Amino acid sequence: MQFVRWFLGRLILLFDFIFTPRSKKRAAEQQQKLDAMTANLKLYQFKACPFCVKVRRAAKREGLKLETRDAKNDEQYRQELLEQGGKVKVPCLRIEEQDEVTWLYESNDIVAYLEKLEKAA
Repeated sequence: MQFVRWFLGRLILLFDFIFTPRSKKRAAEQQQKLDAMTANLKLYQFKACPFCVKVRRAAKREGLKLETRDAKNDEQYRQELLEQGGKVKVPCLRIEEQDEVTWLYESNDIVAYLEKLEKAA
C-alpha cells in the first residue's frame, strides 16, 4: 500500500510539472500590489497531496506568490500547524492581517480566497 501511495504521488507531481499553468500577465505596479497583499500568506502543504497541488496551481494561474511550508518533511512547520492551526491537515493557508491570524482549511475555500484577493488588486 505504501508503494501505491508513493507511486501515485510521483504521478501527481509529474503531471503537475508537465501541465503547469501559466501565470497571468499584469502591469508591474499591479503585480507589486498583489505581492504585498500575499506577503503575509503561508501555505502549509504536502508536496504530492492532490488538494495542495490544486491550491498551488490556482495560485500560479493567478500569478500569486505564496510561501509554501512543507508540513510533511519539516517538523517545525508540522508543529506550528498543530499548535496554532489546531490540526495537522493540509492544505492550510495561514493569513496574517494586522494582529489577527486566520487558518483557512479546505482547498476550495483557499482557492476562492485567492481568487477574491486577485480581484481586489
